[in-house]
Amino acid sequence: MIVIATLVAAAGRTDRLRTALEAMIEPSLAEPGCLGYQLYADPNRPEQMALIEEWTDEEALRLHFGTDHFKQVSEVLGEVLAVPLQLRRLTERIA
Repeated sequence: MIVIATLVAAAGRTDRLRTALEAMIEPSLAEPGCLGYQLYADPNRPEQMALIEEWTDEEALRLHFGTDHFKQVSEVLGEVLAVPLQLRRLTERIA
């Protein structure tokens, strides 16, 4: 399963958002069921970022949402996002 989280930092909060999301990479990759966890920024609009995650299944993702590092970043997101994050789950691979 692929998860795409799209995030937009509020004015003056881009660095804080980037730091919080970068801190998620290593502990997330260490979780059982995490196959990939990458952060990208839009080169033309650095306040816009996307996390591209790959999980073995829905249960692994559910457990991820309960980790301490996820809870910590969730608190930061409430302070730094311009708009609520968008989360897409892609479960069907084509070709």
